Parts: sequence; structure tokens; C-alpha cells
Amino acid sequence: MDTFLIKALQLILALAFLVIIHEFGHFLFARMFGVRVEKFYIFFDPWFSLFKWKPKKKKKSGFWNDTEYGIGWLPLGGYCKISGMIDESMDTEQMKQPAKEWEFRSKPAWQRLLIMIAGVLFNFLLAILIYAGIVYATGEKYVRYQDTDMGYAYSDVAHRVGFMDGDIPLYADNEAVDSPEDNIKLMQASTVRVLRNHRDTVTLTIPSDFMLALNKEAESGSSNIPFMIYRIPTEVTQVMPGEGADKAGIKTGDRIIAVDGTSTPSLDTFLSTLQGHDGKKVDITVVRALKDTITLPVQLSESSKMGIGLQVDPSAFYKTQEKRYSLFASIPRGIEMGTERLTSYAKSMKLVFTKEGAKSVGGFGSIGAIFPEKWDWIAFWNIAAFLSVALAFMNILPIPALDGGHVLFLLYEVIFRRKPNEKFMEYAQMTGMALLILLLIYANGMDIVRLFK
Repeated sequence: MDTFLIKALQLILALAFLVIIHEFGHFLFARMFGVRVEKFYIFFDPWFSLFKWKPKKKKKSGFWNDTEYGIGWLPLGGYCKISGMIDESMDTEQMKQPAKEWEFRSKPAWQRLLIMIAGVLFNFLLAILIYAGIVYATGEKYVRYQDTDMGYAYSDVAHRVGFMDGDIPLYADNEAVDSPEDNIKLMQASTVRVLRNHRDTVTLTIPSDFMLALNKEAESGSSNIPFMIYRIPTEVTQVMPGEGADKAGIKTGDRIIAVDGTSTPSLDTFLSTLQGHDGKKVDITVVRALKDTITLPVQLSESSKMGIGLQVDPSAFYKTQEKRYSLFASIPRGIEMGTERLTSYAKSMKLVFTKEGAKSVGGFGSIGAIFPEKWDWIAFWNIAAFLSVALAFMNILPIPALDGGHVLFLLYEVIFRRKPNEKFMEYAQMTGMALLILLLIYANGMDIVRLFK
């Protein structure tokens, strides 16, 4: 299947699942408090729907049978149409009628507040369950920062703030860091302490726009390193028959240590050194069986390739830590991971309001790009969990038309013991929807701009 289709399918599947869970949160709490839900739709259905179904009418109202269920054709989200509520349906005619006992507006403020918070709550709980399921099924296997004899290689942006290849991170804002899970803390820190040359401790001052600069670097493709990667030996795992390496006599298991006499002690230095030798013959120095040093002349392709596969798993060279979790132990770890992702996402959102941050905003194209090119369920669920956290955070923002906007007005009602004017609520809803549509157009427009750059 085409790479684009695989990514698109994963994106649609993830969004549909997250929307169902989010809207089901609203649905469940509404029905618990006796509020009717007129529609429950995945995706939006302006003018027509792809599918709709409503249970046969019964004499008595039931938990499920008052609602029309359907699938819209516009994959931009989904919705529950809750009776007696000013929402994206903008059903103002209903609001002109006398309030019915089963309507949202007839319920106590605390019940309405819980109904509105439920979608966000369910998305966050879903993320926790996914993370817990992943660690229960696969455990966690990683190489600790301090167990990397060769340290880390850093991108150009990281070099500019003071990181040097070989540095081993120790602290982010005086908090000890230990594993790749802590990379995000390093990106968001104000100061980072590293171990340099295995003997000196150096403190680096990190600029506030560091994460934005890393993001811009990744989008431009100007660096092969996404902030930092393990430095590992260059070990050959595969030799393609008939290619330059095969003809020169390079074998599986060889470790490459030099290109044309230039030392390449690690994979990152080998890859950068090999670039720019298009179509040339170069001398490749290898260590065979970890004892014999041999130099072989290798003819490179027009793209500086020599026809080999390389080991990229750091656990092949360094001591690994592995954690296994019981079913009960996986839950607190899931909570911890969900909370960490939410905190990191909230911190990164402040950068959106800077000039560079506004340029980095992306739409569905950017979201789809983070999915792998080949179907991988673990990767899929990891991304789905992160998107669920992001959806929860975005929806709780105090913007009219989002759940957070409704929560803001309900808190006003609880504090001042009176409801906001209904006309004001209608105008606020329309303004919020207009802002969201503009943001959607802008975000997806930026995807198109980047596509043609």
C-alpha cells in the first residue's frame, strides 16, 4: 500500500477513535443526569451524512433510544447534540421554547459542568489506559544516558547552544535525567548540566525558543539528527550483493572506523563524512572480528551509497535497562506517562504565541506525518495516546465553541449565581466557531506552504 495511504488511514482511524471516546464522555454523563442527546456523530454532517441510524421509538425514553447515531462526511471531529444547549448546531429555535426537564439548561450547574468536562476527562483517561497497556504488553527497554560510553551526537541547533558531541546529560533544571524519556525535559529546560569528556561537568544555558528552533530544523531537513541520538559504532549488518561494498570485500560484522583516512568513530560521523563523495571511490577502513584492521577501496554510487545495512539499535552495544510491569503496576506508570505528556504539551503551547511558533503550526498533514510509513500497532497506539492528550488539552482551553468555553461560562454561573445572557452565549459561540475555522484554515494552509517550499 502507498505510504501516503498508510499514514492517512492511521490518521483517520486514530481521530475517529479519539472522537468517539471524547463524545461518549459527554453522552454518558448527559444520560446519567437525564439529559437527552439528540445526535451522536463521528465527523461532521453538513447537508448530508454517510450513515445514520436511530433505534425504534419506544413508549418510554431509554438510555440509548432517544439518540440518532451517524457518520458524517467531513472528518474534522465529531459532536453530540445535547438538548437545550447552545452548541455548534446553533439550534436557537429550540432555545426559544420553554425549558423541558430533560434539557441541559434545566439541570443544576454542577451537573452541566460535569457533562462538559467529561469529554476532556475521557480523552485523558484513554491516554492513561493506552500507555498502561503498552508498558504492560511490552515493558520498557532503554539505555541510560550514563551507560553510553561514547555519549550522544547532537544536531546543529543543539551545537549552537553549547552541546558538544560526546556530552552525556545529567540534569535538566537541577532535576536528574536518566533515559530518552527525559529528552523533552532537556528541550524545555532553562539550564542543562552535562558530563563532558567523562570528567568535566558543564552547565549550558538553554534559550526559550530552543524547542521551536529544533522543530524548524527538523522540518527543514537540514540535520539528520533530531536534537540528540546515541553515538554508536558503525557496524555492518547487511551487504547488498553486487554493490560497491560487496565488490570491495566488506563483510557483515565489520566495524567502519575511517573514510579516506578521516576517523569516523561513531555512526553519525561516518554518515556525515561519507556525504559528498558521489560516484567516487573511497578507502574504507574496517575492524574485522574486533581485531584485524583492513582498508578496502569502495566504489560509491551517485548518491554516496555503498550498499550496506547498519546497526542502529544502541542496545546492541550498551547495557540496557528493562522494566516489566504487572497489570496493577502498569496503571500508575500509565498515569505518570499521561501526566508527563500533558505537562510537556502545555509547556510547548506557549511557544505557539511567538512569531516562530505561529509559523510552525500544522494541520492534518503535520499530524499524519508523525505516523510511521509501515503499520506498527505499538507506534500507532503511542501516537494515538499523545493525540488524545493533545485533544484533551486543546478542548479545555477557555475558548467559546470548545468545551473549555462552556466550562468558563458555567464557572461564571457558579460564582455569580446567575447565567450569562443567552444572546451573549450565542454570539460567543459564533465568534468561537469562526476563530476555530480560521485557525483550521491557517494550520492546514501552513502544511500546503511547507509542501511547496
